[in-house]
Order: sequence, then structure tokens, then C-alpha cells
Amino acid sequence: MASYTSKAFSRVERVCRHLPVVLNTVLVFSITGEVSYLVLVEAPRLEEADLEPTGWLSWWKAFHLLAQYFMLGNICWNASLFVNTSPTIKGVFLGGEGMIEGWRYCYTCESHTPPRCSHCYDCKVCVLRRDHHCVFFSRCVGFRNYRYFLCCLLFMWAGLLYAVVMNAEVFLVILKEGLTPHSLLLLLVPWIMLVSPRAFAFAFIADTCVVGLLLVSAFLFFHVLLLLRGQTTREWYSARRPYSQGLLGNLRHGLGSRWFLCWLSPLVPSPLPGDGIHFQVTGSLEPAVAGR
Repeated sequence: MASYTSKAFSRVERVCRHLPVVLNTVLVFSITGEVSYLVLVEAPRLEEADLEPTGWLSWWKAFHLLAQYFMLGNICWNASLFVNTSPTIKGVFLGGEGMIEGWRYCYTCESHTPPRCSHCYDCKVCVLRRDHHCVFFSRCVGFRNYRYFLCCLLFMWAGLLYAVVMNAEVFLVILKEGLTPHSLLLLLVPWIMLVSPRAFAFAFIADTCVVGLLLVSAFLFFHVLLLLRGQTTREWYSARRPYSQGLLGNLRHGLGSRWFLCWLSPLVPSPLPGDGIHFQVTGSLEPAVAGR
């Protein structure tokens, strides 16, 4: 009985771990499909209503389709590389000689670990230059996959901003009657309103775009700030900046030598200057006192 319960719990835990990834994938492709519908179906209706067609629609559609699938491709590719690039100490020769201040011993991994490395109890392994465990991708953000995580966030933010702008007409149609209880409920909780499936889908995706944009904006701007300061999330909470290399140095250490190009595509090679083990100390390793 205990064995069966343990197996069932393990399966539920596995499903719950991958559920955010599945939901993210469904939402990304649903939003892309809805915006494609607006471009391919709704826009031609506007041209049909125009008494003097100008021929701009084909160029307009081509531009929008190219833009949205460029962003979708970057989101998917960066997400795939982020998930499949291991940031852990597995397969990394850490060495034992010359250990300086900042090295620790992990009793779980039974190994000495370098500065900025810490154990993740979700991944069950130590992660080089660990920033945090991303529950949306079920993967730790670390030294080798930080670039893909940040670029994925960037294109998710751009895609959601684009989708919000494209869905502006949905909000205008709903608010034509003014700020009535009906319009507010339709905007905020469309699933409890007695609306057609088409109206529900548009209102639901438009709401999802707005909420998603707010959340992703907060994540993106926070991590851009950390990148520019040369900090990890853990170092931010302890108010330390012991490894900051200045603005350009922090960009190179976070995104690689081609930091100014790597955000365009994950295909752009941008080798990192370090090894994730040795870091130049430029400040105090001790946490700042309270009330700084």
C-alpha cells in the first residue's frame, strides 16, 4: 500500500512539475492563433467594407505575420535552448586546489561548490551561478542558460505587447457602452458572462494578454536590472554586489561577447567570457546590514 501511494504521489508530482510548461505552450500558441485570425480574417473584412481599396492589405498582412512568427520562433527556440542547456555542475570539473573565499561544501551533492553556486531542491543538484528556479519552465536559471532565459522573456514581452495592441479593438467594442457593470465583468471575468463562444474567446485572450504583459514586464525589467548590476536574485536579496564588472562587463558576463547581437536570435554565437566557477571579486562578500 505504501509503495502504491508513493508511486501515485510521484506521478502527481511529475505532472504538476510539467503543468506550467504545458499551460505556457497552450497560451503562447493560442494568442498567436488569435492574432493571426485578426490579421487574416478580420482585416480583409475591413478592406471589403472600404469603397476604394488601396491595396495596402497584402503588405500589412505580410508585415504582421512576419513580425508575429519571428517573435514566436524566438520564444520557442530560446525556451527550448533554455530547457535543454544544463546549468548544473554535472559533467563539470570543479577542481579542489586553489579554493578561495566563497567556496562551500554541499552535503547533498557531496561536493565542494564554487562561488555563486547553490543547491536547487527542485532540480536536486547544484547550479553554477544560480539565479532562481523557474517554475514556468521547470528549470533552474544559471550560468550557461541565462542568456536564453532573458531573451525568451524579452520576446514574450514584445509578443504580449504586440498582442495587446492588436486586441485594442476588442476592448473598444466592449467599452462602447461605457464603464457599466456588464462591460467591466465582460473585461475582467468573461467566463461567467453569457456570451457567444467567439466573444468569450476574444475577451478571454485579450484579458490574458493584458495580465501576461503586466507579469512578464515585471519579470523582464527586474532581470534586466539584475543583469546591469551584475547580480543574481540571491545576491539581490542579500544586498550584495561582489562580482559587478561595470555596465559593459556585466553585459558581457551575462549575455556573452556579442551581447549587442545575441538578443536578435539564439543562432547568434555569443561565447561567455568565464567558466561559471571563477569570478573576479570587486566588492564585499558579506551581506549588507539591515536598513541600508
